Amino acid sequence: MTLLLGSLTIGLILSLLALGVFVSFRVFRFPDITTDGSLTLGAAITGALLVDGVAAPLATAAGAVGGLLAGATTGVLHARFRIHGLLAGILVMTALYSINLRIMGKSNLALLENETLVRHAEGLGLRLAGASHVEIVGWTVGSGEIAVLAAALVCSALVAALLYAFLRTKLGTAMRATGDNDKMIRALGVDVGRMQIAGLALANGLIALSGALLAQYQGFADVQMGIGMVVLGLASMIIGEALVGTPRGIGLSITGALLGSVLFRLLVAIALRAGLDPNDLKLVTAVFVLAALVAPTLAPLRRRQA
Repeated sequence: MTLLLGSLTIGLILSLLALGVFVSFRVFRFPDITTDGSLTLGAAITGALLVDGVAAPLATAAGAVGGLLAGATTGVLHARFRIHGLLAGILVMTALYSINLRIMGKSNLALLENETLVRHAEGLGLRLAGASHVEIVGWTVGSGEIAVLAAALVCSALVAALLYAFLRTKLGTAMRATGDNDKMIRALGVDVGRMQIAGLALANGLIALSGALLAQYQGFADVQMGIGMVVLGLASMIIGEALVGTPRGIGLSITGALLGSVLFRLLVAIALRAGLDPNDLKLVTAVFVLAALVAPTLAPLRRRQA
């Protein structure tokens, strides 16, 4: 039961990563590799501030702002300096590795002794339950674990709702139109470069927020924790699209990204429980994403051959 609760909690935290990848890859059609660096940046800033005694909400917000700046930097390199989007993301991601080391002062920061949002949620759960453990369908689980899961659910649902509301505003609609047809939106007098910069800032802000929360849940911030996260975000997004289809409605797309992240973590937990070597996890994830991307192309060919 503990493994299940932990997988659900991490899935909900990483659903913010999936939402960020959704904004960059689906809304803007932008291959943003900044993801790997901005997730670690959010964790590094939050971890460093927590160690210095800054309040957890403020430290978490600062981590998200760091991601905003990283995404905006990628956007400026692409939109203003005409650097290819993929190369711009790689440049920023590479620079962020050294920046994250500078922020943390070392490769790993332990947060187990600091007052994090997770510890606040655990304390609240303990006070509300009145006991350290509770019974759920015959299983004995910690009240703190349930409280952290509930907090992660509320946070992901709130961020998803805010993102949905934002993308339906005039600015959000302009961003979506930029991704759909930049020539048309340019003809209407909209600054496409500004939209791309704002969109990448929003995407990486969400990703950095996910990293900030993940570091507090795991109890540490590590300089390599962001490696391969862009593939994980893509996997979550693809699973979500398989669950809800490829709808035109932005609400279903956001819901699919959330569900995909949670389901992906559950699949990972099941695979690890079945004996999968953790060293093979990244490889399995990459193969899955490749298969999901290739399958739609192969299906029409099979029908023609039949």
